[in-house]
Amino acid sequence: MSFADKINKFFPTPKILSMSGIGLDISDRSIKYAELARANGILKLKRYGEKKIPVGVVEKGKIVDPQKMTDILSSLAKELRLSFARVSLPEEQFYLYKTRIPKASGPDARGTIELGLEENIPIPAADTVFDFDLLWAPDDEYEVEVSAVAREMIESYLSTFYGAGLTPTSLELEAAASARALIAKGDKNCYMIVDFGDTRTGISIVSYGVVVFTSTLELGGSTLTQTISKGLNISYEEAEKMKREHGLSMEGKDQEVFSMLISSVAAIKDEINCNFIYWHTHKDENGKDRPKIEKIILSGGDSNLIGLSDYLSDGLRIKVEQANVWINMGDPSRYVPDMNRADSLGYATAIGLALADFKNDE
Repeated sequence: MSFADKINKFFPTPKILSMSGIGLDISDRSIKYAELARANGILKLKRYGEKKIPVGVVEKGKIVDPQKMTDILSSLAKELRLSFARVSLPEEQFYLYKTRIPKASGPDARGTIELGLEENIPIPAADTVFDFDLLWAPDDEYEVEVSAVAREMIESYLSTFYGAGLTPTSLELEAAASARALIAKGDKNCYMIVDFGDTRTGISIVSYGVVVFTSTLELGGSTLTQTISKGLNISYEEAEKMKREHGLSMEGKDQEVFSMLISSVAAIKDEINCNFIYWHTHKDENGKDRPKIEKIILSGGDSNLIGLSDYLSDGLRIKVEQANVWINMGDPSRYVPDMNRADSLGYATAIGLALADFKNDE
């Protein structure tokens, strides 16, 4: 079977009868998993957890040590008794752009988009795998958001997973999976999501529930921890504890930690601001004003940093709030997941992946 057949229309989901969905969020340093299941009409968090990835196995989303990664995935599959899972891909490896195609394209919309790929991305169409979302249909055209990734990247992930005895039922842009968890179903407003992770910070803009922009800053929570570790000559573990206890607080002895962290956090704020300004001051591909960003939503394990929301809100002069990863899980009066809010922020992508198995639920 050819590669094209295997991934039929980007990343297919086999017709598997299942009462649960599980997502694997793969970053450079860990695999986070979350499984959701429906019981008695209520969508519940069945299990979740994290498996560490040693340095040098995955770098900037690329698998650089396939055998080691296969071993890690094989161990996880046995531990969780997994055969299938939805998997995230990092936005660093994706190209996103908007285009318009004639409504007359009809069932050949994919072919029409493929003809224009090389005008919008720096890799040959033959070496690309892509998918698209219909944003709206003005006049006699469709406006679509196209996401594309190198075929080599997909083959690398598929080969590694298959070697571990795991079948990815979908491979999805990390930001898109997060948005599924963090933006209420049917919400058409425009938001910026800032995913403050361990090794990098992902910035995405979502409009009409679709990711329309992504950017990545190679600076994450581990950078802050290392700064404290070096500044106070203490272990990484001790520095991590201090970071979580003091954060950006300026009270008493906390000022010492604040002074160490502020330059890195300011760099993140500046990057957010640059993307925010660009979005609002540049017309879209059709020469129209872009929708206004209503607020910034923080997710990721290090978005729990004390004082971060207030610091960003004051500096950017826009509402900044921590994400609610359960917003699309149903009525909170009927069920509250057994995971504290601080931990949940690090599982937004895994939860969003798992939610894809229930996207047609009422």
